[in-house]
Amino acid sequence: MGRRGPRAAPAFMFDASAMIVPLPVQPAMSRKLRRDLRTLALFVDVFCRSRHRHDPKGLVALKTHDVRAIYGKPLYLCDDCRKLLIHAFIKRTYCPLDPKPACKKCPQHCYAPAYRARIRQVMKYSGQRLILRGRLDYLFHMFT
Repeated sequence: MGRRGPRAAPAFMFDASAMIVPLPVQPAMSRKLRRDLRTLALFVDVFCRSRHRHDPKGLVALKTHDVRAIYGKPLYLCDDCRKLLIHAFIKRTYCPLDPKPACKKCPQHCYAPAYRARIRQVMKYSGQRLILRGRLDYLFHMFT
């Protein structure tokens, strides 16, 4: 068997940027939306720091949201938690329902099934931890 020669250039070029669907421009952020996003970031942060203590962490950065301004400080999460938080931010920001119901009472589930199960796990774990640490204000968030 002989050595293969140089490959011929393909007849077409694949442009990955053509596959990216741009998100709509972020609407003006209401006080309730900002509070919901901050709560999401806090819950995922508590979960990640406790459950994924030894996993490598990276800074969460989105093109559509200023995570540092929303959360109040830089947020470092593992890859799984970062993907979950990004998914949650996008879904919450572009929720078509007004007023926004609690996700468990929503007639239209926008989360993918895997993300939905994961966010439920995060909410359950972090909600209990925050209440045990004395953050009763998040107890009020669950009922408003």
